[in-house]
Amino acid sequence: MTTKKTTLKSVFLTGLLVLVPLAITLWVLGLVIGTMDQTLLLLPSAWQPERVFGFHLPGLGAVLTLAFIFIVGLLTQNFIGQKLVLWWDAIVRHIPVVGPLYTSVKQVSDTLLSSSGNAFRKALLIEYPRKGSYTIGFLTGIPGGDVLNHLKEDHVSVYVPTTPNPTSGFFLMMPKSEVVELDMTVDAALKYIVSMGVVAPAPSAPLTPVAPARRPTEPPM
Repeated sequence: MTTKKTTLKSVFLTGLLVLVPLAITLWVLGLVIGTMDQTLLLLPSAWQPERVFGFHLPGLGAVLTLAFIFIVGLLTQNFIGQKLVLWWDAIVRHIPVVGPLYTSVKQVSDTLLSSSGNAFRKALLIEYPRKGSYTIGFLTGIPGGDVLNHLKEDHVSVYVPTTPNPTSGFFLMMPKSEVVELDMTVDAALKYIVSMGVVAPAPSAPLTPVAPARRPTEPPM
């Protein structure tokens, strides 16, 4: 009887582990598509998809939004587009209240999304939040500005995400000697954090020691 209950429990948990990630993924996709669909409400009533096609098309907002982002990125690849972006940045930066907020968001997005940036390129093991307790952080660069005048040794900038929501976290400046670079990709480290340690990365293959070559036995005298 106990074995049967154990089997039913394991089967139920297995099914739950399969369905929960799928349900969360579908929920997030539905939320994103629904949010993008709301952008179509900004169009004039004559241009609304329901008036043009005669019926509601779910997900059309997501397609149009992605297409708009792609077109903007394509236009800013040439010389004229880059000049227009610089002109737009100069205008927005001089708007009270909006300017500082826009500048801060742009600096963060440029750092995270730029292909030449150094953010989130390495997973680190650090001792945090107390001695003897460890967590995973991400290298974001090195301290700069006046901060360097108050640091006695080489430091690195580390972002420590929270779990299961890695979009919030803590920014730390730690001695370089106190961080350990992990043999782990950023994607694997993020999965490890989001799953609260359940989805552990595969351990690195240990190096196989090379056996010393045997000396040939000398023939007996």
